[in-house]
Amino acid sequence: MKILLDNTCLIEYNGYIMMKKEGINMNLTPKKQLFVDTAAEMFGDGAVITNAQVKESAAKAKIGFPGWFRKDYSIGPNAYKLPSENAAPVAPVAAAPVSEEASVVNLIATNMEKQNLVPAKFEGFVSWGNFSLIEKVVKSGMFYPIFITGLSGNGKTLMVEQVCAKLKKELIRVNITIETDEDDLLGGFRLVNGETKFVPGPVIEAMERGCTLLLDECDLGSNKLLALQPVLEGKGVYLKKINKWVTPKDGFNVMATANTKGKGSDDGRFIGTNILNEAFLERFAITMEQPYASPAVETKIVLGAMKKYGAEDVEFAKNLVTWAEVIRKTFYDGGVDEVISTRRLDHIVKAFAIFSDKMQSIELCVARFDEDTKASFLDLYTKIDAGVDVEGKDGEVKEEEVVSEEVAAF
Repeated sequence: MKILLDNTCLIEYNGYIMMKKEGINMNLTPKKQLFVDTAAEMFGDGAVITNAQVKESAAKAKIGFPGWFRKDYSIGPNAYKLPSENAAPVAPVAAAPVSEEASVVNLIATNMEKQNLVPAKFEGFVSWGNFSLIEKVVKSGMFYPIFITGLSGNGKTLMVEQVCAKLKKELIRVNITIETDEDDLLGGFRLVNGETKFVPGPVIEAMERGCTLLLDECDLGSNKLLALQPVLEGKGVYLKKINKWVTPKDGFNVMATANTKGKGSDDGRFIGTNILNEAFLERFAITMEQPYASPAVETKIVLGAMKKYGAEDVEFAKNLVTWAEVIRKTFYDGGVDEVISTRRLDHIVKAFAIFSDKMQSIELCVARFDEDTKASFLDLYTKIDAGVDVEGKDGEVKEEEVVSEEVAAF
């Protein structure tokens, strides 16, 4: 039992921490005293008893149910403490002075365990494109924010994750939405173990760890992202809710991925993307444009996926890459409204590993498109699989002996 300043007792009972106010009137009527004496004889002087035991004690004392006891002596859920004349008097304890700094610390939840946030290595990952540039930035330890833009499913997020995995660098990924605000990013007050505590947000966590912060799908955010302006300058940030200044640890950096350049989506492909504030975008030192991988690299990626899922088929891999490349060229020329991403090729490979049927796997994975697009995509693959030259000599995809090359590894 722990005594608080106001003579309130904290009592642990069946896993609960319960409160009991000392000084309850001990001048009981003979009938009430009979109940207390009977219960004490049955369960012990000053014992904590349950509702069932209250009824049992009242029955033995041959009195009615003691509602007064449940009201005055309750210390928690289904727990009542018998008054005891033998209890030692409680002496008030003087309060220790609390510094202003300590009072701020007490507001902050400190139960965020130091778990390892280094991303796992992705089996079959192929490093290409901007990978080496991002690796140099992370290796430098400099604060140098990067904005990475490109069409969906071409490996932007995975690339950042795998750079950190290779360098054993911690990464905190935050998926941005239109609802993301300062409270989500920097932190806010939460109920922690029955107490109101300030819980630092992922941005503060990344700053204090000195790790990489990845703002994923950044262009889905609103002007509430402007709360990150001082963070994007590398100078630290003031937490006005708890009157505390947080300075980033060495190695902290910010990277953002987006399907647009923060100017919105004119063609309507990326519904929900927004025009980001120019001052926000200006704080990113460089912008990297991420295209889809070349046929040679993408063949390595597909073969790596096949090996990972236990469904290796070299000819199928080559045909899938050729098929995707033709569709993308047609898309860039305005011939179709949809595109086959590298991620969708991975979906097809995984489906093939499950169903062992090439056409069924492709059909299931392109069923998300409208009927005309789906039919044209399936027809195109059928022609490629039959050996029809669907590109012409000038647009031929070079194979460059990529099949014999090993999948890049760390």
